[in-house]
This record gives sequence, C-alpha cells and structure tokens, in this order.
Amino acid sequence: MRVIGVIPSRWGSTRFPGKSLYPICGKPLVQWVVEAVKRAKALDEVVVATDDARIADAVRGFVKVAMTRADHPSGTDRVAEAARPEDGDIVVNIQGDEPLIDPGLVDALVARMRDDPGWAMATAACPVCSARDLEARTVVKVVLARDGGALYFSRLPIPFRRDGEPELASGLYLRHLGIYAYRGEFLKRLVKEPPCLLEKTESLEQLRALYLGGRIAVIQTRDQGVGVDTPGDVAAVEAILKTRNLKPGT
Repeated sequence: MRVIGVIPSRWGSTRFPGKSLYPICGKPLVQWVVEAVKRAKALDEVVVATDDARIADAVRGFVKVAMTRADHPSGTDRVAEAARPEDGDIVVNIQGDEPLIDPGLVDALVARMRDDPGWAMATAACPVCSARDLEARTVVKVVLARDGGALYFSRLPIPFRRDGEPELASGLYLRHLGIYAYRGEFLKRLVKEPPCLLEKTESLEQLRALYLGGRIAVIQTRDQGVGVDTPGDVAAVEAILKTRNLKPGT
C-alpha cells in the first residue's frame, strides 16, 4: 500500500491567474505547500499535478510532477490521473493554495483511513466562528452523524435552526476544509461516475461520493487554515509566515 499526496496546481484561477507561482516571501506559493506537505510523516510520495508547463518547469527541482489533461471537470479527476492508484492505496488531495497547511492534519486523515477500512474517504472541518461565515455561500458547511461521518455538505447554513438564531457554541456548525483522503478503489470509482444532480446543484464534488454511498470520515480541527484566493490574501499569509519565522524545508 502506498500513501500518495497530490497537490493539484492550475494556472487558470479565475480570481488569481498564475497564483501557484506567485512569490510568497520570495518563494512560489506552490513551493510553500510542497514543503509543508513533505513534513507529514504518513506520505510515501508527494506529487504536483498540473496541466501547465510553466508550473511543471518551476517545481521539478524539488518535487515530482505529473502532467495531466487540461479538461478535467474537477480537482478530484486531476488527482486521480496523477496518482494512478492501486485499490489498496490511500491518496490525499491537498489544495495547492494553502501554504500554511498543517502536516499533522494530513497524518490524521491517513490514520483515520488506516484505522477503519469502512471509510471510503476522509476530510476535515473546523468550527464556524461567525454568523457571517455561516451565511456565506463561499463557506461550505457539513453536518455529522454520531460516528463522525458526513451526512451532508451545503453552501447554505446547516443545520437550519427553525426557532431563533443559530447557536454557534453548540458545536453543530462546522466549516468544511477542502482536503481529502481517498481509498484508491473508491477514487477510481468516483471519477468514472458523472456528476450527480446534488453535486451540480450545490457545485460540491464531495456530494457525488455521498450519492454513491461512500462513507466520509470527518476529522475535526481548530485550525481553519489560510488560503490564497486573491492577490489581497498574499500580505496576510506573508505576515503569518514571518511571525512563524518559517522557511521552505523547515
């Protein structure tokens, strides 16, 4: 069994084209992600999956590169092509715009998959901290079953409180974080299936997994993470990196 970490990296971001190579404290954004992920102890291999020669040329010196098709409908499809997993493998899909990704979270996802073969996937969530985030359609929410598995993901506030205002301190309101671990067999099945109506309605590809009956374990963390979605996010990330006095490879 292999454990493969895949970092999808595209040039054509709508809000920030070319952000993968944008310098953060003097290094390309994707390099910060790679170096953080390499500190995870559970990964046997780390791969950057891209369809752009500029990104591939920039990262070949410090990580394995998989050139993928340009027409993939989702990051999951790109990850599957790059990893080419065997049934017993575990593949971790790590967002390429999170330079502050916690390596311990990667290890926790892999451990959950190893500990219980009944999970088809694993992902992460943190508490929703404000009413604004609860209402925001860019913030994906998840509700859990008793065993910690995902019941449903939505861009709308869930669970909906019929009477009164939502009680954020209740622990019911969780923000989904976009990192996934897949069992190789299920990942191959997932990308062979067309997007279901739920997925297309919410524009959330993880709903395809639930629709197919896949059980998704959810690791709860306090760390919301810091992504680079727009050029305006760069200064905030650089400030955190300088405070932590981090350098790639440390």
